[in-house]
Amino acid sequence: MATLSIASRNYGSWSLRGWLLCKLAGLEIVEEMARSDDPSTRAELLLLSPSFLVPCLTHDGVKVWDTLAIAEYLNELKPDAKLIPADRAARAHCRSISGEMHSGFSNLRSALPMNLKAHYPGFKVWQGAQADIDRVVTIWRECLATGKGPYLFGQEPCMADAMYAPVVTRFITYDVKLDAACAAYCKAIMALPYMEEWIAAAKTEPDELEELDVEF
Repeated sequence: MATLSIASRNYGSWSLRGWLLCKLAGLEIVEEMARSDDPSTRAELLLLSPSFLVPCLTHDGVKVWDTLAIAEYLNELKPDAKLIPADRAARAHCRSISGEMHSGFSNLRSALPMNLKAHYPGFKVWQGAQADIDRVVTIWRECLATGKGPYLFGQEPCMADAMYAPVVTRFITYDVKLDAACAAYCKAIMALPYMEEWIAAAKTEPDELEELDVEF
C-alpha cells in the first residue's frame, strides 16, 4: 500500500494534483495529513514553492515528492492508466503544458489562491493575473481543438488534466468568465468523481490557517 502525504484539501493545490494523479493511475493509497505547522506544508499553502515535500508519495521503498516526478513515476508504475498520451507529439505537448503549469503562472497563483469553500462573484482580476488566465485559456483551447475533448488530450483525463484541475477550481471560485469550450472543460473536470470526493472532504475541513482565508 502506498502513502501520500497531503496538506489542506481546501487550499492545497499541489496536494490535489498529487492525489488526483494517484487516483487516475488507480494506485491505492493511504492518505497522511501533514501537520499545518510543518514548514513544507506551509510552504505549499502559502505559495512559496510547488515542490517542497508536500505532496509526497511513498511506495515500495521509493519516496517521490515533486508533482511532475510523481506523475512520471505513476506512468511507469501503471502504464495502462495512460497518464501520458501514447502518441509522440501528444506526449511531448502534454509534458510541455504540465511543465509550464509546474513552473509558471506565479501571478495567477498569488492573485487567485485555491480556496474551495469560497466564491467571489464579480472578482476584479488585476492585469498581471489576467495575462496568466489568458495563457491558460489558450492552452486549453489548443488542446481541446486537437484532442476533441472533453479532456485536454481526448476522452480520458491524464497528467495534464490533473495539473490544471486546481486552476479550474480557481476560475470557479473567482468567477472567471470563459468561452463555451473552456467552460465545458471546467464542467467536465468538476464532474469527475475524484474531484467531487476531494471537494466534499475539503468543505468539512477546519480552517486552521487563518491567513489563507483572505477576504477580497
